[in-house]
Amino acid sequence: MPASSEAIESPPTTNFAEFAQRADYSLLEALHPDPQATGDGDDHQPRQVFSGHYVPVTPTPIPAPEYVAHSSTLFNDLGLSDELAHDDQFRRLFSGDISVARQPMRPVGWATGYALSIYGTEYIQQCPFGTGNGYGDGRAISVFEGLFKGRRWEMQLKGGGPTPYCRGADGRAVLRSSVREFLAQEFMHALGVPTSRSLTLYVSRAETVRRPWYAPNSRSLDPDILVDNPAAITTRVAPSFLRVGQLELYARRARSQAHPDALNELQMIVAHLIERNYRPAIDPSLPFSNQVVELARLFRQRLIALVAHWMRVGYCQGNFNSDNCAAGGFTLDYGPFGFCELFDPSFQPWTGGGEHFCFFNQPVAAEANYQMFWAALRPLLEGNNEALARLDQIRDSFSEAMNREIAAMWASKLGLISDDGTLVNELLELLALTKVDYTIFVRKLSDIPDQLSALKESFYLPSSEQLDGQWSHWLQCWHDQITANGDPHATSQAMKRVNPKVTWREWLITPAYEKAAQGDYTLIQALQELFSHPYAEQSAEVEAIYDRLRPRQFFNAGGVSHYSCSS
Repeated sequence: MPASSEAIESPPTTNFAEFAQRADYSLLEALHPDPQATGDGDDHQPRQVFSGHYVPVTPTPIPAPEYVAHSSTLFNDLGLSDELAHDDQFRRLFSGDISVARQPMRPVGWATGYALSIYGTEYIQQCPFGTGNGYGDGRAISVFEGLFKGRRWEMQLKGGGPTPYCRGADGRAVLRSSVREFLAQEFMHALGVPTSRSLTLYVSRAETVRRPWYAPNSRSLDPDILVDNPAAITTRVAPSFLRVGQLELYARRARSQAHPDALNELQMIVAHLIERNYRPAIDPSLPFSNQVVELARLFRQRLIALVAHWMRVGYCQGNFNSDNCAAGGFTLDYGPFGFCELFDPSFQPWTGGGEHFCFFNQPVAAEANYQMFWAALRPLLEGNNEALARLDQIRDSFSEAMNREIAAMWASKLGLISDDGTLVNELLELLALTKVDYTIFVRKLSDIPDQLSALKESFYLPSSEQLDGQWSHWLQCWHDQITANGDPHATSQAMKRVNPKVTWREWLITPAYEKAAQGDYTLIQALQELFSHPYAEQSAEVEAIYDRLRPRQFFNAGGVSHYSCSS
């Protein structure tokens, strides 16, 4: 829905009563609740959920919530005053106390089930019942959906306590992972990468949760100690939190005729996905079968562009399963993620991720997720051979479309007018051989240097005479193409708009969440400021801290160079 000028020009929302008036619950009104659920949301024990699109559930508040941070950027985008983050009722809601809800807000939140597939293979082992009916939002609880400046947003607590999908855990998130997710989402937004957003972060000093983690200076692959962490709740915001895994769940039930309403539930959630994430681009007057095919085309386009963005900025989604793949085509679930510093196509920071989810395998993982999306739509087109053929053609050309998008991404990073696969492949080989910092190298290349010496500031190790010769040859070939563009200065500026000056460096994030555990949030604030302008040139003081190679002691360091998904 386009924002009206009146909505844009209205004064910012300054109090909770005004905020409550933004409530508008399309998901709860359009979809079916679990018929076995209780109406009051007191539903916190693991159980199987056989049907329905969501379970009404109340979050579990953290005691004595303390403000850590909020995103001024997102608050402004939503038309909220910064002072609202410190409002008592606002703080209580977004630290899990939904009892503050007032009309037209709903007094319960909701959690959703979904299926899991990894590289196109369906899994039910993660379900405690071995059926797939107990897998879903274990500690993510949506508490608000509303209209802000004419746009619909859903607000979801991460760490809001157990739901029926919690699989026996405590439903909490630790401060460490909450700080990482809070910072990462807004950093990705500033980088121009489609993503869920960060609203607020609150912590409790009165509740701690124990998790496996790494001892100081650990070189262990897996966590080697148990650590007590302050419990925290961060609120993530998105147009919707519908995932490929949700469509997959309802398609599985439809194919197996798990219950009489299974096919209808699949159609309902697909229609809701179109309404929530694609309606401006899909004509509602089209026959539903045509809308489904158009949905497949648009999601493919968004997913491919998203992965190209990830590779452009060095982001690696360590567990890019179907359940972590937003059906709206944006980045979702900042758990075991990382950003590539030392260039390595097989970079994967999550110890449980495996090479199949490494940096350069993300296009293949995306195609596997798209395969599950495609399969989930097919039951809705059964008997319509023409629509099925168009759907299949969209799937069959996924790889070709992805390759074109990745090639265009490399051309933009290198300032080339058109793709040059040979030049790019030679560069990638040199980057890997030379042990180069990905972000620093490409940003320095954006200055259009004449000499290799300018680029050597990004090298982790001294290069050999042979490598220097290869680099000089490559640099000359690249220069010839840049010169052919006609305006090196314009090319340099264009490159700097796609090649960030700063990146996420885990060894600089770690002190922020460690200090936050002691009640010092100054480093979080400094990172918020830094990450809000990632393409801008920085002062010498800021560069000295953040724009530098990873120190030797942080290689192979547990919790820094690699980490488990212990959050």
